[in-house]
Amino acid sequence: MNSATQTLRPQIDRARRAWRGSPLPGFLAWWSGELRALLPVRWQAFFSGGNVWCLLRHEDGEWHVRRSGHGETSLPWSDALDASAQQAMLGAAVAGIDRQDLRLALCLPQDAALRRRLLLPEAARDNLRQIGAFEMDRQTPFRTEQVYYDLRELPGPAPAGRISAELVAAPRAAVDAKLEHLRNAGIAIDAVDLCDGETRLGVNLLPPEMARVHRDPRRRLNLALVAATVVLLLLCLGQWLHNRQDALAAMQAQVDDMRGDAQKIASLRKQLEDSSGAAGFLAKRKTDSIAVVDVLQDLTTRIPDDTWLERFTVDSNGHIGIQGQSAKAAPLIDALQSSKLITGANFQGVIQRDPATNKERFYMDAQLRMPAAAKPATSSSAGATR
Repeated sequence: MNSATQTLRPQIDRARRAWRGSPLPGFLAWWSGELRALLPVRWQAFFSGGNVWCLLRHEDGEWHVRRSGHGETSLPWSDALDASAQQAMLGAAVAGIDRQDLRLALCLPQDAALRRRLLLPEAARDNLRQIGAFEMDRQTPFRTEQVYYDLRELPGPAPAGRISAELVAAPRAAVDAKLEHLRNAGIAIDAVDLCDGETRLGVNLLPPEMARVHRDPRRRLNLALVAATVVLLLLCLGQWLHNRQDALAAMQAQVDDMRGDAQKIASLRKQLEDSSGAAGFLAKRKTDSIAVVDVLQDLTTRIPDDTWLERFTVDSNGHIGIQGQSAKAAPLIDALQSSKLITGANFQGVIQRDPATNKERFYMDAQLRMPAAAKPATSSSAGATR
């Protein structure tokens, strides 16, 4: 195992534990089993790949092999046989299992190992093997270099902030003799575990540096298939995105055309409203207002001949301003009281006599008498001067 693999091993172990602790493995196993059951019988064996654990147990000078989870055991063979004979017996015991999927575990009896249950902080989940080495002196009468050990997380409830774990340790002296015999027979194993009925307990007492390295020739093919799948998925997504963009561009062009038509219609409608509004305003203004000519004619008939006007103004609110000179200015108020067009006539300021003409100079305010249905005009002021 190279240094790069050793450096990445804690992260890999953490990812494996997180994967095993999630519900995804169980769901995928159930889903793949349901799909596999739909295939023909001949195909089911082809798609039932994966690691197949076989348990290798030594009893009374004989080796026994059974598939994990199965009750039947292969024909035993004596450990006194030569290496080739033992390999042949092992090959017969695991016949029918793909060599790439075969995993061998040396299965120890329960009384060959020491087991201790521990409560650890949750932070220890990512470094269980290191925690096992640290707890070895406290939990067992052995030192780390005297045993093969492993620490596994136990399922089930645990106190808040803690995890339940089990430390499993087996003396090296008992295990090394079996490992040495298997090495001499040319049999490589993947794990050292304890027997738990017809299955393995689920620990690996074998140190990482002694684990067998598997070179899977199907890995490159699987990686190529995964890469091809990713490329095809990206191409499908790109094609879908391209189709969506084309559809969006077509819709955008159609919307732009409709927007231009809508703007033209809105412009024509506004012109029509402005034209009809202006015509209506002028017509209403004409019917609601009093002509300045009529007001001047009314004033002409009511003021005496010895009076003339210097200024005459009418604003948009109907306010009238009259400035002029008269021999007698005071009677002008009475003269305008009976007017049907002018009301509210009053002098503004003081009546003064002009020395040049010897007449009284005055300034008078008045208001047009608007029709009953008329509203105050808002257009610009109109003025007239006499």
